[in-house]
Amino acid sequence: MSPTLEKLRGLAPGPLPDATWASLERAYATPPRAYHTLEHVLEVAEQWAQQTWRQPEQTFRAVLFHDAVYVVGRPDNEARSAELSGDDARVRELILLTARHGHLSPRDVDDDAAKFLDCDLAILGAAPQRFDEYERQIAAEYRPVVGPAAYAEGRRRFLHGLLARDRIFLSDAFHLRLDALARANLRRVLAS
Repeated sequence: MSPTLEKLRGLAPGPLPDATWASLERAYATPPRAYHTLEHVLEVAEQWAQQTWRQPEQTFRAVLFHDAVYVVGRPDNEARSAELSGDDARVRELILLTARHGHLSPRDVDDDAAKFLDCDLAILGAAPQRFDEYERQIAAEYRPVVGPAAYAEGRRRFLHGLLARDRIFLSDAFHLRLDALARANLRRVLAS
């Protein structure tokens, strides 16, 4: 088991079968990824560990599997990740919500869903150096597949869309803690 997976296992709110951890490790190993890796899952899980949850087992499992299937350009990554996560309807619902990042408001989701989605987007409010690394990682995943021009236009559109929203983060805690830094990161990247 990789060191990253061991760290994730240490954050789990309860035991998961060895087969689940092995399935998770296999899923994130393919296709080759620059950002949507187990290290990303660990960053999300570390954000998750700082929150209080009504459904800790379901939200943690959603963290683990939310990007288990990630093929650039495929419209069904979230649905396929949800299928891989198992039979829990709540876990599947949370994973499917990640397809709507940037299109939801706080009134569209419950508290656990808001915090789960914010954990995934917390990278936007990371320190500038980590945010820049994230931008390079996303580019490394997408540019070879969609081409440099399409990537640049799509990325700018996505970042402008986030910046235009009243709230980037859905939960009050993430909004208060990370909104200003996220907006500064987005403005800086868009200005370059």
